[in-house]
Amino acid sequence: MFEGDPTATTPMTPLAPPPPPVRKGSGIPAGRLVALGLLAFVLAAFSGRIDLGSLVSTAQSYVDRAAPAVQTNASSSDTAAVAAVKDVVQRANEAQVQAYARNDPTLMRATATTSYYQELVQTNQGLQSSGAQSIALTKLEWVDVTVSGTTANAVTNETWRTTYTDGSVADSTDRNEYTLVLQAGAWKISADVQPTTQIITPGTAPSVTQPGTPASVTSSSSNWSGYAANGGTFTSVTATWTVPTVSATSSGADATWVGIGGLTTNDLLQAGTQAMVDGSGTVEYSSWIEMLPQSSRNVPLSVSAGDSVTVTITQQGGNDWLIAMKNNTTNGSYSVTVQYSSSNSSAEWVQEAPSVGRGVISLDQFGTVKFSGASAVRDGKTMSLSALGAKAITMINGQGQAIAQPSTIASDGSSFTIARTDATSSPQTGGRRRRP
Repeated sequence: MFEGDPTATTPMTPLAPPPPPVRKGSGIPAGRLVALGLLAFVLAAFSGRIDLGSLVSTAQSYVDRAAPAVQTNASSSDTAAVAAVKDVVQRANEAQVQAYARNDPTLMRATATTSYYQELVQTNQGLQSSGAQSIALTKLEWVDVTVSGTTANAVTNETWRTTYTDGSVADSTDRNEYTLVLQAGAWKISADVQPTTQIITPGTAPSVTQPGTPASVTSSSSNWSGYAANGGTFTSVTATWTVPTVSATSSGADATWVGIGGLTTNDLLQAGTQAMVDGSGTVEYSSWIEMLPQSSRNVPLSVSAGDSVTVTITQQGGNDWLIAMKNNTTNGSYSVTVQYSSSNSSAEWVQEAPSVGRGVISLDQFGTVKFSGASAVRDGKTMSLSALGAKAITMINGQGQAIAQPSTIASDGSSFTIARTDATSSPQTGGRRRRP
């Protein structure tokens, strides 16, 4: 399904979708094959049609398939449950398309739990604000379906097509991992997680460079610009930046953040600020935190253009993480301790083009954002960007042109700027962070 967050932004490095689970089997006993063949023969005879070629092909498929694409159990009740789960997923996708086309979100209510229905409503609202004219599911492949009592899981590979008001069309294929629950005798979807595909590509050189002194291009992304460091265990990340003054001449969005994980993994713990420009030319600034795959949420820290903001994410022990945010200009602050299982595999300092669902929203005209005091704790030692060997990431558009490019790291080892170029930014597919 098209899932994500309506106010949305999605930062990150996309990762290659996890491969479908591989099941090892000992093969199908000959007796079972014979029984299957006899059953097929009887059914065919009863219907008056016997296709020997089809029977042979069917039997051979059972021999060749050590791991079925969709798991079913032997009992008719389990088989019926699997069929019911597949039906709900299919109807839910159709309902989302119709709901978007008719601007009637209630069409999605029958196949979703109350909480998931609200997420879908926000998703469609976000798609509308990003300039999506229509959405369509063009392909659905079943990977796996399992049923256990009143809960079920379904995995699909889905290709969605988004048509935007400017005439552009974007196709995206993602792995969808659905969770369903049985409510009042009917299956309903309670969650849909979509591992994303890698968008950070080493060695891609943009054809447009930032004014000033751009960093050498070591990697590019459709929605990230900034610096990232990996290699070792990261337990803290911090930086201070000035909330950019965004031009209200065209709709779009930007998000500025620091994070732990997510460069080469599916986990990401992040916090930052965001600007959204709507069609009427109104700019709205906000602060948020997010723990993938959960949706992000706004936090009660007011920010405005020109404010100096410091964000620090620190592991307290085990899965306890302290997120501390301070508006240095107004002296306002916000902090929270969250539970999150992190890979601790990387740290990031990023300016991002937000996304909704699977689509990346146009990057607004944010001008320049400056980071200072950027550092992280790796393997127990506090280190600056330079000491960490952090690598620059340039955000590019569909034509390979740089639309946001970081500068070289300053002599203090922990400061840099990210500049918006005059290259066109249009909605794209891809991205990692989902913002509701």
